[in-house]
Amino acid sequence: MHITAHLDVEMIAVETDDQVSVMIELTAPAATGSGERAPNTLQIVLDRSGSMSGGRLAGAKTALVALVDRLDPRDHFGLVVFDNQVDVPVPAARLTDKVSARRAIDNLRPGGSTDLSGGYLRGLQEARRVAGATGATTLLISDGHANAGIVDPDALSRVAAEAYEHGVTTTTLGFGLGYDERLMSAIARGGSGNEHFAEEPDTAAALIAGEVEGLLTQTAQAASLHVGLTPAVRGVLVVNELPARPVDDGLLVELGGFYADETRKLVLTFDVPAVAALGLTEVATLTFTYVELPALAQHTVTVPVHVNVVPGDRAAGRVPDPVVRTELVYLRAQQAKRRASELLDRGDSEAALKELRQARAEIAGAQGDAPEALAADLAEEVATLDYLERETEHGSASRAGKYMSASSQRRLQKRGRKDETPPPAPEK
Repeated sequence: MHITAHLDVEMIAVETDDQVSVMIELTAPAATGSGERAPNTLQIVLDRSGSMSGGRLAGAKTALVALVDRLDPRDHFGLVVFDNQVDVPVPAARLTDKVSARRAIDNLRPGGSTDLSGGYLRGLQEARRVAGATGATTLLISDGHANAGIVDPDALSRVAAEAYEHGVTTTTLGFGLGYDERLMSAIARGGSGNEHFAEEPDTAAALIAGEVEGLLTQTAQAASLHVGLTPAVRGVLVVNELPARPVDDGLLVELGGFYADETRKLVLTFDVPAVAALGLTEVATLTFTYVELPALAQHTVTVPVHVNVVPGDRAAGRVPDPVVRTELVYLRAQQAKRRASELLDRGDSEAALKELRQARAEIAGAQGDAPEALAADLAEEVATLDYLERETEHGSASRAGKYMSASSQRRLQKRGRKDETPPPAPEK
């Protein structure tokens, strides 16, 4: 894993409260070139409630058959389906009998209501039963609002987080415009996975295929960042809103898995109270831990973060790093999209529009000073925000909310990953 850290400012004024942000870039190891990979475990949890009848269930079945064809007999595969009841058509096991797996998928039929939590919990049980040293990925696919079992997003997020601690990542795919994005987003965040939104069956199939392709090209798993704070720091904010929990000397941030050569950006902001002594001061120690595949070798990399404490007149002339500041503006726009999605879910479109317009103004204001390498990112974000504003005001608030939820999570938590969200539906 290649790691670099860039401060937005390298100096602060003596005896003055300040904030310092650091942008960390992490690049995963390349593929071995030998074609070897560690066996994977993929557990599918599929909604087969009545609302999935017709094209949605047919499209999901086609995608799952293609998924079975793509996996290796050494891989573990399982399928749990749910409506108001839970069934296990394919118990999780090595995929040595693909004919039986395809037959079980083909025999799926739509059912009744939606006990999402029942299906998800059973899927996690199956995943943990067979997960080996490389862990497991659970892909939860649903098109409806959960109307049975556990329906509280925070509760299911905690379930997903607990599963991740035992090596099971959860990714969600919301299908159509009727599902509960708050619930699916909370599960994906807690499970350190991806959140996908597909309005049409073809899009869902492409996203499922992309998820499997990413799983099969992973070169690092179980990545985490320990942020060890020094007495010079009062607190730290993970701007990307990644899953994190306090530990004795700081914060532990979960990063999940990385595919070959993937680069991600992570921004931390440190609250630094007045420092009395001039000179170099250590702010934090960043310790990255990950498991390299296919060797299953654990690695640890430590990066210290220092800032120079200088007289006030010298600090007044500092010039913030434009790359770090541009990334901060970009990430704040993603936070605004998430807030706007939550506001739309509560029916407050005016407040959602205010969030989107403010984010667009900040992005547009940063474009002039953005480094050339980042200008395209900002231009793309302006176009996205323009679309979302139009869709919220004159189109489908449901579509806008789901697109915002999935887009913001991917760009906050999986910043370097290929953008797999389909382009917005054309305006009618």
